[in-house]
Amino acid sequence: MDDKVKFELEFVIQSSPQLLYQYLSTPSGLSEWFADNVNSRGELFSFIWDGSEEVAKLIKRKTDEFVKFAWEENDDGSYFEMKIIVDEITSDVSLFITDFAEEDEVEEAKMLWENQVASLKQVLGSK
Repeated sequence: MDDKVKFELEFVIQSSPQLLYQYLSTPSGLSEWFADNVNSRGELFSFIWDGSEEVAKLIKRKTDEFVKFAWEENDDGSYFEMKIIVDEITSDVSLFITDFAEEDEVEEAKMLWENQVASLKQVLGSK
């Protein structure tokens, strides 16, 4: 993981943690905003974009809190995680993304996440 840089993004989402979790953890939910199509066989999730397929393993999850995936072709320890954070005072729900990218691709990766989360918000009817 020497050449990859970890980055984190936070998005406020107007949704219940339970509903949001369904869109982060199920093939049908992920197909609505993250990829053109998503299939799963146990812990393996196939993400399909424009006809190309990427496979990620679901490493860890906690219901209504987070999911953590690692792309199968990566053996560098990198992963991507989508965590639901609820503010104790305001009850605002945030989606906290942790991902890795090559140093010269971090800005592009952040923009990709911003676009994906914009699609998620649209699906959820969130602003």
